[in-house]
Amino acid sequence: MDRIPVVAVAGPTATGKTRLAVGLALHFGGEVVSADSMQIYRGLTVGTARPAPEEMQGVPHHLIGFQDPSQPFSVADYVQLASQSITEIRSRAKLPIVAGGTGLYLRSLLGGLQFSPQGGDSALRAELNRKAEREGPQALWEELRSFDPESAERIHPNNVGRVVRAVEVYRATGVTMTEQMRRSREVPSPYDAVLIGLAYRDREKLYRAIDSRVDGMMRRGLLDEAKTVFSMDNPGTAGQAIGYKEFFPFFRGECPLEEAVAQVKRESRRYAKRQLTWFRREESVQWLYVDEFEDFGALLFRACEIVEEKGWAV
Repeated sequence: MDRIPVVAVAGPTATGKTRLAVGLALHFGGEVVSADSMQIYRGLTVGTARPAPEEMQGVPHHLIGFQDPSQPFSVADYVQLASQSITEIRSRAKLPIVAGGTGLYLRSLLGGLQFSPQGGDSALRAELNRKAEREGPQALWEELRSFDPESAERIHPNNVGRVVRAVEVYRATGVTMTEQMRRSREVPSPYDAVLIGLAYRDREKLYRAIDSRVDGMMRRGLLDEAKTVFSMDNPGTAGQAIGYKEFFPFFRGECPLEEAVAQVKRESRRYAKRQLTWFRREESVQWLYVDEFEDFGALLFRACEIVEEKGWAV
């Protein structure tokens, strides 16, 4: 089987993944597929750091701004849609460039994970969601840990959607999510991927970039967008997203605005640490440290060299 060439740009928030992906797309004639679990949502642009038209520079971007925030969206949904996008991009003789910081999306897509078609039981899912509301998310996470400790370790107890999905799959099929993923990995990936990771050698520079990005978001209307999410009857996963939930105490009159903004910055820095930990486990990542390059042009030049070393006819 001829594997499809794919470039992936990964790394923590505020490292310039979108800019590099666009630069690579312009150089090689490519299109970008987002691997960001928040940029999928319709109507949420500032807090998700969705690229503006001027940032895209005419490069087609896929899987951004299409999903209703109130509707569930799983890793399996992402892999299916991203795979379709990659196939379509390649059919146009373009280079697919996957860019984003959601590690599970990237690993599942590039690893060619096959998700069981079973386990989509809406009644069971509703029952599990009610349990989470009634007893708290920790109780459902403890149930998951009792039969699938590996998935419980991967999934934060407060990520109710993913906990519900993992329990749902096991109850409906009798096979844990971990075992399904193990079986799936026995199938070769359809992609010949180059994975470029962006980071800062000096962690403090990364944190300053994150703080600056949050300040920029505030100027562009983050507070109004967070208020919209706060006012939703069912904000879904968006209601748990960094950049929105930190403002909810402010809207309830429980803290000043300055404290809410500071909390967004703290949570964003913590998230960046978790992203780095995740991507460090990926042995195939070729790391580029933003603060070691004179400017973006030098960074892009080195990234192009990495892609060209594959010898693809792109």
